[in-house]
Amino acid sequence: MSAGDYYDTLCVPRNADEKEIKKAYRNLARKYHPDVCKEPGAEDKFKKINEAYSVLSDAQKKAQYDNMGHETFTNASKGSYTGGGSGFGNGGFYSDFSGFGDIFDFFGGGGHRRSGPQPGADLLMRIQIRLEDAVAGIDREIEVMHSEPCATCSGSGSETKRLNVCPRCGGSGQMRQATNSPFGQFVRMSTCTQCGGRGKIPEKTCHECHGSGHNRVKRKVSVHIPAGIDSGMRLRMEGYGEAGDYGAPNGDLFLEVYVMPHERFIRSGDNLETVIEVSPAQAVLGTDVEIETIDKRHIDLKIPAGVQYNMALKIAGEGVKRRGKPGDLLVRVKIVTPKSVSSEQKELYQKIIELEGKGGGVGGFFSGIMGKKKGKK
Repeated sequence: MSAGDYYDTLCVPRNADEKEIKKAYRNLARKYHPDVCKEPGAEDKFKKINEAYSVLSDAQKKAQYDNMGHETFTNASKGSYTGGGSGFGNGGFYSDFSGFGDIFDFFGGGGHRRSGPQPGADLLMRIQIRLEDAVAGIDREIEVMHSEPCATCSGSGSETKRLNVCPRCGGSGQMRQATNSPFGQFVRMSTCTQCGGRGKIPEKTCHECHGSGHNRVKRKVSVHIPAGIDSGMRLRMEGYGEAGDYGAPNGDLFLEVYVMPHERFIRSGDNLETVIEVSPAQAVLGTDVEIETIDKRHIDLKIPAGVQYNMALKIAGEGVKRRGKPGDLLVRVKIVTPKSVSSEQKELYQKIIELEGKGGGVGGFFSGIMGKKKGKK
């Protein structure tokens, strides 16, 4: 790469995507902006940064630049701009400040506001639900605090429901301040302080909402939480966010779900897991147990003879009921050794040991684990 390569100028790799290029440009433009950086050569650096961004942020120019190379591209561009006043004069590039809307906030501006009524902001709420409700789904009623259009003025902010063009900004909703510099004109935009960026003001201010067109209210909202939802998932409720400008739609309400832990069940994807405890004798001989499902039903489960510790026995269809195909319930077997036994039980266990040890050495189940007994010295 040459020393003037645009990728080097923005400190990004040649395979950088649009987001990376934009982020690098914002950081460098903020660092070397002449109003901020007083280092020698800051203006030249800022000019090169803007020149590089004007090419790499444009898909067509970027493709030509990648195919032609730096020197060929810049030589081919000489003299291509015929406008006056704001040209760089180097390689024919003009002062492209299209990207400055993204960095106005760093220099005291308010950024560009879209023309016309603005939609309301979205809201985010976090709710907790039980695991059994996440498994089967549930309808919940929640309380939402948000802004709604004022009933008195229908959201216009005016008692007469008529609006006039703002005399301060002329209806644009923005206040413009231009500053000349040695290499071009910088424009700072800020929201109009009189109309709040709407471009219009009430003919007669509403006494209920004081001209805002909105009131803060608390509402109870019914929401359906579908079966299979998991922690971190969000539900979108259209129109339940903040109220928009007069004539614009409301924002949306997003509900982020947190599923609380359960005392007996653990979720693993669409499956549920629970634990059943059996004695060593039950593990050896097998037994039948009754399992309570997460929705309080009871199912008989057969524990096979010779079951091993932590083995999972499956009950089909008793897991998470999502997408019409439910998961399974996995019952993990824990073999519990008694800490104390009766004398009769102790005699029986001793008899088992004797039977396992017949023929010299420890045989049976333990032979592959403990090996042979050591001989007496």
